[in-house]
Amino acid sequence: MAEARIFYQEDCNISLLEGKKICIIGYGSQGHAHALNLKDSGCDVVVGLYEGSRSKAKAEAQGLTVLPTAQAVKESDIIMILINDEKQAAMYKKDVEPNLKAGDMLMFAHGFNINYKLIVPPKDVDVTMIAPKAPGHTVRSEYQEGKGTPMLVAVEQDATGKALDMALAYGAAIGGARAGILETTFKTETETDLFGEQAVLCGGVCALMQTGFEVLCEAGYDPRNAYFECIHEMKLIVDLIYQSGFAGMRYSISNTAEYGDYVTGPKIVTPAVKEAMKKVLSDIQDGTFASEFIQDMNNGQIHFQAMKKKAAAHPSEKVGKEIRKLYSWNNESDKLINN
Repeated sequence: MAEARIFYQEDCNISLLEGKKICIIGYGSQGHAHALNLKDSGCDVVVGLYEGSRSKAKAEAQGLTVLPTAQAVKESDIIMILINDEKQAAMYKKDVEPNLKAGDMLMFAHGFNINYKLIVPPKDVDVTMIAPKAPGHTVRSEYQEGKGTPMLVAVEQDATGKALDMALAYGAAIGGARAGILETTFKTETETDLFGEQAVLCGGVCALMQTGFEVLCEAGYDPRNAYFECIHEMKLIVDLIYQSGFAGMRYSISNTAEYGDYVTGPKIVTPAVKEAMKKVLSDIQDGTFASEFIQDMNNGQIHFQAMKKKAAAHPSEKVGKEIRKLYSWNNESDKLINN
């Protein structure tokens, strides 16, 4: 397999965006970052929101023009969709599809709806992706500091012959080229992103921490002690890995911890666990997961809300809430953790 290209500032021409109006649909985590970064890069930006959106006042207060989604799309040349995956197809059918013009560029920050053909754009528009590998607030703060976050770029449909260059211009305008923009495909981004979230970053890590918490508590240890050892300290380890990789993390911990890492890791992540991960990947690749997810979202989120309620009732949540009050840096009350 050929090594994917990485694009930097010198590979991107932001001037290609001159004379183009860019519509950002949605003003959440990614939406606000994209819109504000584009605005600060001198681009002509409009935010498309549904009637009655609570984000309208915030966007306008930050100097952005806000229009109903359909009107914003109609007036724009580049349309970036940044609302929840499960809401995109219906919104696209209602507000985007009737207002697309030949030569427009339809953009996404995640390949879900294109990869699983929940959205099928007309053949006369470009379809591209710029996917920041960071939450929106980091995309914004890094840009403001003159830096950037790594991003992915993909072209699904090149109607104009200029899709990649235009996508790279967009990526540079929101700061990605300062760090590096890695070329990929919608299929690869979708499948690897979903797998990483489910098997490792969210599903895997949360289940591992909570199971460790349960084992210690069931053995008679103080739940607060269990929380510190199995949940609180996870950030310390992950930060070390983030900064300098696994080798750097292992350099920073004790020999006792490092020895235990080597001998115990394979006892936890066994060949059976790897096979389970492969099944997770298979369900992502063949559309099983996407089908189940969309069906539940369209059926009142019954399964989703039941799982969410069960997860919130885990004993580690109650203990953690009390433990986090001890942190001098804690600002949990300022965050919308249950939005």
